[in-house]
Amino acid sequence: MSMDLNGIDLGGRVAVVTGSGRGLGLAYAKALAAAGASVVINDVDPAVVDAAVAEVPGSVGVAAAVGSAETADRLVGAAVDAFGRLDVLITNAGILRDRVLWKMSDEDFDAVIGVHLRGTFTCARAAAIRMREQGDGGRLILISSPAGQRGNFGQTNYAAAKAGIAAMARTWALELGRAGITVNAVVPVAATEMTKTIPAFAPVIEEAERTGAPFPAWLRRDEGLGTVEDVTGLIVFLASEASKGVTGQAIGIGGDRLALWSHPAEKNVAFADGGWSAAAIADSWATGVGATPETYGIPAPKAPQ
Repeated sequence: MSMDLNGIDLGGRVAVVTGSGRGLGLAYAKALAAAGASVVINDVDPAVVDAAVAEVPGSVGVAAAVGSAETADRLVGAAVDAFGRLDVLITNAGILRDRVLWKMSDEDFDAVIGVHLRGTFTCARAAAIRMREQGDGGRLILISSPAGQRGNFGQTNYAAAKAGIAAMARTWALELGRAGITVNAVVPVAATEMTKTIPAFAPVIEEAERTGAPFPAWLRRDEGLGTVEDVTGLIVFLASEASKGVTGQAIGIGGDRLALWSHPAEKNVAFADGGWSAAAIADSWATGVGATPETYGIPAPKAPQ
């Protein structure tokens, strides 16, 4: 029996992890392999793929940009050709093109949407087709982000894509439930090259890297920010038989923190016979439905004083 340190056995399972040449994706691939799974590594850079395959025992690699249906078919085909089946898909591939709204180009927007949102769609579609043909269930694990849950300055494209990914997880959980395929969104927070570009976390990560010290307890617990390895326990769990009853959820993890994100829901409701005029809304907003507005944005980390 193959088993990782968390006691989860993925022996006989086959996983595709997009964007797994480095960072979080590589950590996911290593953890899955340590638990006994066979893994297909993917990155746009062939040299990065080769290096990752050398680090992940028994893996195979596909060098291709995620987004097109062709790449999705290649990834599923690689799993089937090398290992005979596909049980788990983790859609992790992503890029950033951060700009404020008035400076963001069409190209900036389309590039991020193409990799994150379209790439998740095309890969999940190809995986779902294969899993339904196999007839014994599967796992779709879609990587979202706090930016998609709360918004983040300068990340119109990224936040929109990651919010869409969480919405797709809920939709696909409905559509694929009868086939025994679970679908969940993971909302990870970890120190990566991508995280460093987020103003809320960049200074803290850079300081830890400069000094070589571990992240302080307040950061790991209160902010839920830790290493890429801290995220992998959730990935292995969701890839396993132990998670067969978990679907349609957005689950956060990072540092010492594990959290279930709420779905969007009506917070305050008021009624007016015959409907609401603009004047009636204006008169009642501050003391009625709008009395406790929602917060937005990712709060900057604050060390205890």
